[in-house]
Amino acid sequence: MRRSDAILLAIMLAVAGMPAGAWAKTITVAAGGNTLIEAVAAASPGDMLDLQPGRHQGPVLIAKTLALIGADGAEVVGNGEGSVIRIEAAGVTIRNLTITGSGTNTTNIDGGIYVAQGADDPVIENNRLDQNQFGISLHGPKRAIVRNNVVTNRNDLWLNSRGNGIHMWNNVGSRIEDNIVTGGRDGIFVQLGSDNIITGNKFSHLRFAVHYMYSKRGSVSDNVSIGNHIGYALMYSDQLIIKGNISVKDRDYGLMLNSARKGDIRDNVIYGTADKCLFFYLAVKNQLIGNRFEDCGIGVHVTGSDANLIGGNAFIGNHVQMHYAGTKFHEWSIDGRGNYWSDNPAFDLNGDGMADTAYRPNDIVDWVVWRYPLSKLLMSSPAMEILRVGQSQFPALYPGGVVDSHPLMTAPTAPRALPEIPADVKWEEGKADPSS
Repeated sequence: MRRSDAILLAIMLAVAGMPAGAWAKTITVAAGGNTLIEAVAAASPGDMLDLQPGRHQGPVLIAKTLALIGADGAEVVGNGEGSVIRIEAAGVTIRNLTITGSGTNTTNIDGGIYVAQGADDPVIENNRLDQNQFGISLHGPKRAIVRNNVVTNRNDLWLNSRGNGIHMWNNVGSRIEDNIVTGGRDGIFVQLGSDNIITGNKFSHLRFAVHYMYSKRGSVSDNVSIGNHIGYALMYSDQLIIKGNISVKDRDYGLMLNSARKGDIRDNVIYGTADKCLFFYLAVKNQLIGNRFEDCGIGVHVTGSDANLIGGNAFIGNHVQMHYAGTKFHEWSIDGRGNYWSDNPAFDLNGDGMADTAYRPNDIVDWVVWRYPLSKLLMSSPAMEILRVGQSQFPALYPGGVVDSHPLMTAPTAPRALPEIPADVKWEEGKADPSS
């Protein structure tokens, strides 16, 4: 073979082996008509579509590796059926678009952006998804990145008929960060996933801010929930890291651990929940360290939760510090360091920063009141005082519950500062017509 032929052959082989992106084109897509749909059909894998300001008609099916990048003012508008943008190929990017006009079929998960299983490594960022049934649905892709989007779902439907802001099913290794979600059902719903990261998001006017189901080894960190029914609902999930989150004036629970196992829950701030700061239900082998539960109806409600390590938390100014249901005794201190209880009238004679006597946040009077609510009418009666005095002399009368053997005398520094708190939080009740 001549040298020139060999060089030509080498060049041809190199070109054949080059990735599609090496030949990528930037295609300008004018607004109006079906220009976007036609541009997607004509594009080659790896191309970037530059959407110009104005209305681009959807729905759009993306079955090849493309990037849709919007200039300021670019909108993709669906026809009220299905999802506005449906992604069925790996490596797709959707950026800087306003997306609206999805269908309302919850079975098909109609929404602004739908990413199908196998369409791995999508990047969805800096978009506004407005008035869709679901916002962004990740139906099984791996390593999705969803960041800095604003999702405002429909609120003109019954609450349970609405879609989630970011809906995740069977995702692995995805990162959901710095999004704002308001309206709809749940802010972020995660089911059957693992190793996903949810961080830096803000949620309001929802049922649950973050809703975890049957998932493992994920993390939920540095998020803010304001005025939702529940802040963070962690259910039937294992080995989750829940760190540095804030719940402000959520309605039912700020943080709920329902059958959650082996989690690391620390440095969260739950403030002003109307019902319970923390609901601890059948939660096993978790660590609960350095959290702050303040100004709630009930600081913590504990039912059937065993083998948890709990210490360094602060329970401040709650109407009732603890509601315990059960007959077992549980120690709430770690290595000689307990929690701070704002209603604990204790002394620290040796100056070690811990009270000289154990603290029991629930006594026999609490048990009577919880079992028989009308007994609240007798709270100041001699009968109740006799119960308390008798119990103090005969500890065997305690009905079971939490014992903090080393309660702290001062509250640990709050792990995070609260955001600006709305003066009037109105919880969404799921009416068909919010104005009625």
